[in-house]
Amino acid sequence: MNLFSRNTLSDEVILNGIISDGILQRTTENRLYEHFFYFIKDATCKHKILEDEAASLYTDTILAFIENVKSKRFEGKSSLKTYLYQIFSNKCVDFIRKNATNKMSVHETQPMQDWVLAMPDDAKNILQKLISDNEIIVLKEKIKLLGDKCQQMLMAWGEGFSDSKIAEELGYQTSNVAKVSRLRCLDKLKEFYKK
Repeated sequence: MNLFSRNTLSDEVILNGIISDGILQRTTENRLYEHFFYFIKDATCKHKILEDEAASLYTDTILAFIENVKSKRFEGKSSLKTYLYQIFSNKCVDFIRKNATNKMSVHETQPMQDWVLAMPDDAKNILQKLISDNEIIVLKEKIKLLGDKCQQMLMAWGEGFSDSKIAEELGYQTSNVAKVSRLRCLDKLKEFYKK
């Protein structure tokens, strides 16, 4: 009997699957991700944010929900859909506020140091190239801190491979599973940058 047919993907099945181990847990997490995937489209319309941004916020929502279930912070006072949508909506609003704040700070002028202003254009270009090269070196060092699978995935993604091609090459079930894994890897990478 398939536990994950459309008719049996109940709140109870999801909760039991998340607190289990191994394949059932991973399958449940993937099905949960796919089940409410339409939240992303809703956010692009309702909050006027880009689909990639909404997808990232949605992934954060699923990860937060899974953590809440495992740590018993989800008390079951509402349906999973309501609970997930509230987390997702809050993340969207926080994202919009953060972007509005960042856009305002762009308009604040920062005094440039006199020596940079005095540089000839060629020297400014060389300085910019050095900064870019250094950023690439730092990125590669941070990626090395991730596991082999994340390294392969992010390198392939950076080279322009689609999630479906990455899924095929790295042995994931679907492109959605590859996308969730990629977004998790990117979240880990962000954490390394914060440290």
